[in-house]
Amino acid sequence: MSSLYSYFGLLSGLLFTCLITISFGSADKNEAPTVSGVEEVFTHLPQQVHSIDINKSYDLAGELVPMNMDTRERLDRELSVNAYWHSSTLLNIKMAAKYFPTIERILAEEGVPDDFKYLAVAESNLRNVSSGAEAKGFWQFRKQTGKEWNLEINNEIDERYHLEKSTQAACKYLKHMKKKFGTWSNAAAAYNVGPTSFNKQRQAQGEESFYNMNINAETSRYLFRIIAIKEIMTNPQVYGFYLDSTDKYALQDQVEYITVRSSIPNLSKWAHDKGISYRTLKYFNPWLIAGELTVKRNTYKIAIPHNKTFY
Repeated sequence: MSSLYSYFGLLSGLLFTCLITISFGSADKNEAPTVSGVEEVFTHLPQQVHSIDINKSYDLAGELVPMNMDTRERLDRELSVNAYWHSSTLLNIKMAAKYFPTIERILAEEGVPDDFKYLAVAESNLRNVSSGAEAKGFWQFRKQTGKEWNLEINNEIDERYHLEKSTQAACKYLKHMKKKFGTWSNAAAAYNVGPTSFNKQRQAQGEESFYNMNINAETSRYLFRIIAIKEIMTNPQVYGFYLDSTDKYALQDQVEYITVRSSIPNLSKWAHDKGISYRTLKYFNPWLIAGELTVKRNTYKIAIPHNKTFY
C-alpha cells in the first residue's frame, strides 16, 4: 500500500506542476502578475461610464443659468458627481418621498419657489445632520442665525431639527436675502456663504450676479450642485435611477399631535405611558434633544404615531 500511495503522490505532484506551468506559459505578458502564483488579478472593470449631455437650458427658480465655458464646466462637474454618486443620490430620492410634501407645502405658503426644496438636499441630504461648524438640521442653521429667525434652541430643545419650523425659518431667511440681493440665485449663494460676506465680495468685485463673481470654492459650486440635484431628482430614470413607489420612504403623516402645557420631567416614562418607545418618540420629534422637557411660557406639540406598534 505504501508504494501505491507513493506512486499516486508522485503522479499528483507531476500533474499539479504541469497545470501551473501551462497556466504561466499561456498568460499574456502584458497581464498583471498573479497573486501567490495562483489567483489572477483582474485589471478590467466591466462598466460603461458616459459623459452627461448638458446641451439644454437650466434654471433655478425660473432664473436661467448663463451658459458659457466657465458655467458649463461647473455644471458638468456637479451633474457628473451627483449622477455617479449612486448611494447618496438613491437615498435622496427615497427621502424626498417622505419629506418633500411637507417642505413643498411650506414653501408655497411662504411664497418661496419650489426649487428651494433642492437646497435642503444640497445642505443635508434631507437628514438632521450636524456640521463641523455646528450648523444643524435639514437647513443647516447655525445657532445664532437660527435664533435670529425665531427658532428655539437651548439644552432641551433645538428647533433646527424641527422640520416644519426650520423650513418656515429658512423661507423667511431666503426672502430676506432675495429682497436684499435682487435674485433668487444671489439669495441661494448668500445662504451658503453668509449675507455679509456675499455683499462684501459683490461690492468689491463690482458685480451684480453670483454667476459673474469670483467666490470661494464651496459657494462657487453651490448653486450648480442645487441645479444638478434638481435635474437628477426630477428625471431619475434619465440618469439610471429606477425606484418603485414601494422603494421610497413612507410619508410621515400617520401621526397625532399632543399639546403639552406643563413640564415633563421624564420623557422616556411619558413615551411609555403613551404606548410608544423612547426611540419612537425621538424618531418623530428629533427637536427634543434631552430626556426632559421644561415648559415655561410656550406650549409644545409632540407627534406620536397612530400605530403604537411602529417599533
